[in-house]
Amino acid sequence: MIGQIASTCLCVAGQVFGNFVAKPRFSIRQLNNTPDRKDAVDAATASVTPPALAALNGLRTYLNDQILGQESLVERLLVALLADGHLLVEGPPGLAKTRAIKALAHGLEGDFQRLQFTPDMLPADLTGSDIYRPEEGGFHFQRGPLFHNLILADEINRAPAKVQSALLEAMDERQISVGAATYPLPRLFLVMATQNPIEHEGTYPLPEAQLDRFMLHTRVDYPDRATTLRIMELARREAREARELPPPPSRLSQETILAARREVLDLALADSVAEYIAALVEATRSPEKYSAGLAEWLRWGASPRAAIAIERGARALAWLDGRDYVSPDDVQAIAPDALRHRLLLDYTAQARGVTAQQCVAELLQQVPAP
Repeated sequence: MIGQIASTCLCVAGQVFGNFVAKPRFSIRQLNNTPDRKDAVDAATASVTPPALAALNGLRTYLNDQILGQESLVERLLVALLADGHLLVEGPPGLAKTRAIKALAHGLEGDFQRLQFTPDMLPADLTGSDIYRPEEGGFHFQRGPLFHNLILADEINRAPAKVQSALLEAMDERQISVGAATYPLPRLFLVMATQNPIEHEGTYPLPEAQLDRFMLHTRVDYPDRATTLRIMELARREAREARELPPPPSRLSQETILAARREVLDLALADSVAEYIAALVEATRSPEKYSAGLAEWLRWGASPRAAIAIERGARALAWLDGRDYVSPDDVQAIAPDALRHRLLLDYTAQARGVTAQQCVAELLQQVPAP
């Protein structure tokens, strides 16, 4: 009798205990209200990468797939795009300079215009002009090719000074003046100019004032043998498909570019890094404080635009790298392209074969980094 009562009590207790333990009201996943570990890691990674950065990384991958062996050129194009600057590219013919800006135009929601500069070009060929309309009995302004988002100024050093001055206003003021009227240019406006370092016959050297308007001056060189084979394969595939550039997976909107520019400007820049940028630029004007060789080589230093170009370029590099701060390495990486075209060498240094690149290398070696 006692055994039956004990057995009955144990059964009832087991059912009650089972109701509390075997059938919990919420599972562990429901109580935590979080996905499993893999989903949590993926969600955290996605939250770390801003949408604008993810879009720019996709554009960078597309450009590197189309511009083989010119990763530095692709990076400088994106830096100029993010820093709202202009790019001067120097290199021998056939190194995909034109293809680079065309591929960038494919990846953006904007229009593109290629300009082949020649000695007989007139300013109206760039800006446009007032055209008389008999049916209206007055003049009507016909916009020129500069009213586009991306401009390729091919062989810019072949244009005469008056054409270069028209381009100067467009690059610096973001406007065009024709007669008494002034017309604003698009908010997204980038000029990539090219020049050939081999052929100088029939060219007009760019004045220092216009060179200073270019944020960066980058140089491109020949690819290696393995890259040349890949270029041959790419050209053969495009010829078979009868198209020059394949469409990108998606095109970046101008709003995305403008949002990325705001993020670049919001990056943290330590005071020590800002002082380093200012010291580099000051060293070009007072080189005797840092090196006797620099004092002998340099005849004229860089303007404050150089400091702005280095800061904006360093910010863009850090942002593309996924960081929220600017490091001295970013400054040293962008300084050669930001200073190369802004330094005037002494005649003695030029006779000895000293280049602006050597001056920049000496600057980076002599000016202490934080």
